[in-house]
Amino acid sequence: MKAEQLDAGDFIDTHAHIYMDEFAADRNDMLARASEQQVRKIYLPNVDHTSIDNMLELESRSQGQCIAMMGLHPCYVKKEFHRELYRVEEWLARRKFVAIGEIGTDLYWDKTFWEQQKEAFTIQVNWAKKYKLPVIIHCRESINETIELVEQLKDDNLTGIFHCFSGDVDQAKRITGLKFYLGIGGVATFKKGGLDNVLPEISMEHLVLETDSPYLAPVPHRGKRNEPSYIPLIASRVAELKQVSIDQVQQFTSDNARNLFSQ
Repeated sequence: MKAEQLDAGDFIDTHAHIYMDEFAADRNDMLARASEQQVRKIYLPNVDHTSIDNMLELESRSQGQCIAMMGLHPCYVKKEFHRELYRVEEWLARRKFVAIGEIGTDLYWDKTFWEQQKEAFTIQVNWAKKYKLPVIIHCRESINETIELVEQLKDDNLTGIFHCFSGDVDQAKRITGLKFYLGIGGVATFKKGGLDNVLPEISMEHLVLETDSPYLAPVPHRGKRNEPSYIPLIASRVAELKQVSIDQVQQFTSDNARNLFSQ
């Protein structure tokens, strides 16, 4: 079944790095497990020039199940980041992508290139405006700074996902007020993840599901490799916190993803 034939019972994983080496040994089986769990569309965020070939190869042979995005991840913004951006720009001009990502800022791993991160983010957001594409935003330990950047760059067309959201209610409302979605992943299942206080306050109209595979596997797989077949575990936790059915979570989040990616 091709991803374009989504029905009311299908989930969407809006963020998974399943082109990475962690899946080399069992990639086909992993995709089959995703389909068995009704996860029939998986969006692939790019990292830098080294990930492009594997990502596009996976997209081309997945029969519509995997959809590529294009961008430069903030953790790969270094001294020569303009060279990386040149390649991104080249690809955006060469073929159509559904979104620009994964872009953003990161103050967790390295603060050395903070100014360059902000510049790279601004450049890529402007490309999103040019091509009328959503953006997929990474903001680890930099959520307030990134919200402020988006507020400065916002126009009527700019939208996207704050991926791997783990902020508080006020931050969530600032983001949704900008007409961005919150990407909800395995953190929702963590005992001290904090989203048990946030999700009851946020409408389902603002949520999409993601795994961030191979990272941040939900309970009971926490600490192990994550994969798209675990999306229903995340949906189940969202349903519990929102006091709705898992079918409602599936319907809302998949509709939101389809609307965002125009698919």
